[in-house]
Amino acid sequence: MKIIVLTGGLSGERDVSLTSGAEICRALRGRGHQAILLDVFLGLPNAPENLEEVFDLPGANLEIADGIKSTEPDIEAVKASREDKSDCFFGPNVIELCRMADIAFLGLHGGYGEDGRLQAAFDLLGIRYTGPDSLGNVLAMDKSVTKQIFNMNNIPTPEGTWLYKKSKDKPLSEFGLSLPVVVKPCSGGSSIGVYICHTEEEYRKAVEESFVHEDCVIIESYIKGREFACGIIDGKALPVIEIIPKSGFFDYANKYQAGCTEEICPANIPDEIARQMQKSTEHAYRALKLNVYSRADFLLDDNGNIYCLEVNTLPGMTAASLLPKEAAAAGIEFGSLCELIVEKSLDARYR
Repeated sequence: MKIIVLTGGLSGERDVSLTSGAEICRALRGRGHQAILLDVFLGLPNAPENLEEVFDLPGANLEIADGIKSTEPDIEAVKASREDKSDCFFGPNVIELCRMADIAFLGLHGGYGEDGRLQAAFDLLGIRYTGPDSLGNVLAMDKSVTKQIFNMNNIPTPEGTWLYKKSKDKPLSEFGLSLPVVVKPCSGGSSIGVYICHTEEEYRKAVEESFVHEDCVIIESYIKGREFACGIIDGKALPVIEIIPKSGFFDYANKYQAGCTEEICPANIPDEIARQMQKSTEHAYRALKLNVYSRADFLLDDNGNIYCLEVNTLPGMTAASLLPKEAAAAGIEFGSLCELIVEKSLDARYR
């Protein structure tokens, strides 16, 4: 198959996306597909006159991925580097190449990739793509909507609320919350802009800094506990994985820098608790109207209570990512996982 692996973009998870995309591209090429890596924003400005020749490029454009740094990318610098200086999200030749491909494998993370807008655009343009539909991405990306859906469907989640800038000075007591709390952006991923606050001063600072990222902030009761994740493919939950950071919590640096975190899969927890997480993963998948695949994140407190934090609709696919490790525990190696995602995406929408 001719496959465009779409990556990069303009979110804070740009570096993660490029690395995910590169590993997906290599795996698909290793299984005989004509896969090419393409940055959705920077595009391919110096493409051959006959665009079909792009699928035969020997290097597959893999040189655009140069690893994940310890800090977020400079998005303004990325915008300035674009040759045509356009503010269009789709770079040169992106739409044309995606239309030529049999399918676009979405290796994007964060805004414009996981918030449903790109999927909706592709639906209108007749471009086939991997992962959940636009509606599921919209519902899962907005954590205030996700929290309401979780509460309506009895999916265990931390007590919390959402806050807009005009209400940022209201005391926590007005929301029925007390310290310690977690403050995080309403949308986004890779734990960018997430703060654990134990004092009023920490809380005020976290709110101010979170509003730099977005206009809506989630405030949740802090749950002290172990961290887990559970992937799902075609409605069936994978084995649960435990995440054990060597220090702090599973933040951006711990997620993507080698040696910062230990993962255990299947997780060393009682079978009943693992089944609860898997059942909640499947329940959340259905409630958020998802299809193809996703990954739910959990906390387990000292009393054995589980809490679903969020659902990632395009989870990471790097060597350090959780979903590939869960799939491996279920007997699905990385190349087979990539092909399975392609096949289930075709089944969900195009067959």
